[in-house]
Amino acid sequence: MLGIPRAGRRRSAAALVAAATLSAFTLTSAHAQAAPPVAAAAAGAPTQTYLVQTTDAPAATYNGGVAGLAPTRAAAGGKLDATDKSVKAYRQHLAQAKNRVLDRAGVSASKVKFDYTLVFAGFSAELTAAEAERLKRTPGVAHVWKNEIVHAETFTTPEFVGLDGRDGAWRKQFGSPERAGEGMIIGVIDSGFWPENPSFGPLPTPRRDQATIDAKWNGSCDPGIERPVSCNNKVIGARWYASNNISKANPGEFDSPRDYYGHGSHTASTAGGNHNVTATINGAVAGVISGMAPAARLSIYKVLYANAAGTQSVGNSVDIVKAIDQAVADGVDVINYSIGDNNDSFGAVELSFLNAANAGVFVAASAGNSGPGASTVDNGMPWTTTVAAGTHDRSATKTLTLGNGEVFDGVGTGPTAVTAPVVDARASGLPGTAELAAAQCISTPPTLDPAKVTGKIVLCERGNNNRVDKSLAVKNAGGVGMILFNPTQNTLNADYHAVPSIHVDQNAGAAVKAYLAAGGTPTATISAASNAKVRAPVVATFSSRGPGTSSGGDLLKPDIMAPGVDVVAATGPDSHNGNLWDTNSGTSMASPHIAGIGALIKAKHPNWSPMMVKSALMTTAGVRDNEGQPIQDEADSSDANPLEMGAGQVAAKKAFDPGLVYDSGLTQWLQYSCGIGVHLTSGGQDVCPSVGTVDPSDFNSPSLAVGDLAGKQTLTRTVTNVSKLPALYLPTVQAPAGFKVDVSPKIIALLPGKKQTFKVTITRTTAAFGEWSFGSLRWRDLLGHDVRSAIAVRPVPVAAPLEESGTGVSGQVTLPVTAGYSGTLEAAGHGLVAAKVDQWNLTPNPATAFNVNAPATASDTVSVTVDVPAGTKVARFATFDADYPAGTDIDVFVYQQGANGALTLAGQSASGTSEESVTVTEPGTYVVFVDLFAAPSAVDVKLDSWVVPSGNAGNLTVTPPSQPVTVGGAATVTASWSGLSAGQRYLGVVEYTDGTTILGTTNLLVVA
Repeated sequence: MLGIPRAGRRRSAAALVAAATLSAFTLTSAHAQAAPPVAAAAAGAPTQTYLVQTTDAPAATYNGGVAGLAPTRAAAGGKLDATDKSVKAYRQHLAQAKNRVLDRAGVSASKVKFDYTLVFAGFSAELTAAEAERLKRTPGVAHVWKNEIVHAETFTTPEFVGLDGRDGAWRKQFGSPERAGEGMIIGVIDSGFWPENPSFGPLPTPRRDQATIDAKWNGSCDPGIERPVSCNNKVIGARWYASNNISKANPGEFDSPRDYYGHGSHTASTAGGNHNVTATINGAVAGVISGMAPAARLSIYKVLYANAAGTQSVGNSVDIVKAIDQAVADGVDVINYSIGDNNDSFGAVELSFLNAANAGVFVAASAGNSGPGASTVDNGMPWTTTVAAGTHDRSATKTLTLGNGEVFDGVGTGPTAVTAPVVDARASGLPGTAELAAAQCISTPPTLDPAKVTGKIVLCERGNNNRVDKSLAVKNAGGVGMILFNPTQNTLNADYHAVPSIHVDQNAGAAVKAYLAAGGTPTATISAASNAKVRAPVVATFSSRGPGTSSGGDLLKPDIMAPGVDVVAATGPDSHNGNLWDTNSGTSMASPHIAGIGALIKAKHPNWSPMMVKSALMTTAGVRDNEGQPIQDEADSSDANPLEMGAGQVAAKKAFDPGLVYDSGLTQWLQYSCGIGVHLTSGGQDVCPSVGTVDPSDFNSPSLAVGDLAGKQTLTRTVTNVSKLPALYLPTVQAPAGFKVDVSPKIIALLPGKKQTFKVTITRTTAAFGEWSFGSLRWRDLLGHDVRSAIAVRPVPVAAPLEESGTGVSGQVTLPVTAGYSGTLEAAGHGLVAAKVDQWNLTPNPATAFNVNAPATASDTVSVTVDVPAGTKVARFATFDADYPAGTDIDVFVYQQGANGALTLAGQSASGTSEESVTVTEPGTYVVFVDLFAAPSAVDVKLDSWVVPSGNAGNLTVTPPSQPVTVGGAATVTASWSGLSAGQRYLGVVEYTDGTTILGTTNLLVVA
């Protein structure tokens, strides 16, 4: 996490909209009112990369207020022009402000690596912990983050999404595919590109849109140092950013925009690669491919680099913020961001995208690959379009026939069938090879024993290395075929393997293992591939799901779904066995579909705002597959719901004429931020009192969601008629099961360009508490427009604050509660319990980093084991800024220990401060790792732990103990404490019941 201060979540039935002129907005941070004293940095003090945000507005949102400097904020529907003289003057002002901040903090300007001026005001720098702390406390600084490491979210699809074909959008809207996307520039923030790939070859000349491109393009092509690249009239820009020597981890990487890992080439060619490119893989034709916007230009921003193992592409948040800032300066219309951190939070990257959207740039982002678990969605802010991954209708299916006659379906490519004896890779390792490494068919170093594998079909387990590297390991050891199985539930992928292969699920894998264990002479046959069309789309198992944690489920995420399984596109041959093209799967592959289609819509409607484009995509998306049936979820073969696929599968053809759109802009985004507890500042002052706050459910999203509906709630939306004719719309509601939905007014009559506000009241009738239910609202007119909004609702018996805090040896707090039923509300307290404090003296060691996947103690990392018995109300592990000297940064990682001793990550808190907290409620044994990320010197590190049992400790009083409530009615509960010991921290729980059943809780932290 990026350590954003977050207040308790506030709810309101309607938005509090106040007109405000903002000179700047930044994330809340406490400042000293005078410059802190400057101390000389200790000789040889370790440094880290930090991202520093100043209190100035970036050019994208500056609306005046500085004497002599005109506003630079783009008008609604317009784009920021970085070459405008007012923008240039204001950027010079930001440079001067940065220098003043550095002077006040006593930090040398030579420490600065990047300046940010357009979508983020500030800079990145290599700082000691002491310097970072001084900057935090320097007037003019809003926030200081440590650099965050992020990663890539990893047959022809244009016809499937409605672009290609006689009636597709390419011909209907642009006349031909060769003109689709003219005048548009797509910025791709990723791992670079492979310039020699035909998908990035030059476009025919002359170009009709060249004057349009010339008028907006301000970028350049940096060829780089290693294997320099060149640009053309297709890829018109290329830049690369590699802070902290990130490009040196893998020897194959390039200090240039050239793509080693292949992820960036794949996303760029999917979004805007050339039309009718013949893709060949392993020497065979895989198909003819095209980007979604084949006439668009591309600008490449390389920020991701292969890790040492070559299994992932990773990057720095400081580089990403710079890439966003530069892309806006260069003049891009669209950004694709197939990157994530598996964390739905608000940080510097999210703020930069907010400002990019305000500058008129449409942003598509991947939803993450952590499915099918709930609340795994990433990139969850409303100003981005968050994309889930589904399948498409071209599938290479195969069958596996065992020697005992059992037959299993799977997927795979290639026309060759193979019959041979079968061996388990787990029992076929080279002497001294770890059993798991052999089971997973690791290729480097070799793990399979040729004496056991030659002439055999090998059973390999998914995990740890690339799937195609497993078949390469089989081939190198003399194997003739591979059965790849999922050890746990996951998607099946038809990759291009080194030997004939089939990918099967966990059930088939278990059956093959049982067949081998039975003894004898086991054999198998892997069939040739069948490339018939299949039922699609299906939500991919790996695709991350909602509800989003940042909004508590009150903003539906993901937004939309696009193809993301077995997508053929360009790649980097150095890491793909010499292939210029390959299949990839992930929400990374889905996002560029939306980026490219977004560019097409923007080309047709240049005055539409990014949120109008997003709305058009969402309200026209489909919820039925190519067989006319409800889209399915691959994870459990059930009907997919909006938490899995958002509004549904993109239907590009319809999105150009949506009829009505749901628009929003800067003021609404700030209100939303205030509503989720993220407070931005303007001139050092909290903007929330000025702009107001909106319940996230009331944000003007094209979808309707309530994550904690207590009885009844009314949502407000506003639509704009973007058609050229007056329109009369009538609503059709499919109410979620167990709910009643009322819409007012019942008719919307709109002239072109006009707006109308309406209200949707959702009332629980019979729905089970705590369970999500889904439906839809459709506005339809006589001209064929069908504007569909998904509805997702979760009823709760009480809506109450999840967290509350207090101070003093005695005191009280008032807790607002809304009831979802009529009857009696009872409230009782558990605790308060004083923290158990463990303490260690640790020394910072910036040369090593805590490995979340392989936790271990070190000179800067300790662990403690805590038992959480059954019946525990809550357990928490925390550290506090108040306990440490300036410049200390501590991270906390909590793992649940299994019966076999295995550790599973249960939660982590790793902000740029020492204010960290992880809460668990499930009983078990937990191992808590405390990592000293940074400090000026050795420091005594303290961990506060609480295990709150059932029952009142005698120091907490909750009143009234009982009171009558009605559905949707407001109630108040007061928690009072006394007799606490000064200087200690206490934790307790206020529990709400109806007399028999626990309905909800509020955790109460008191610092005595």
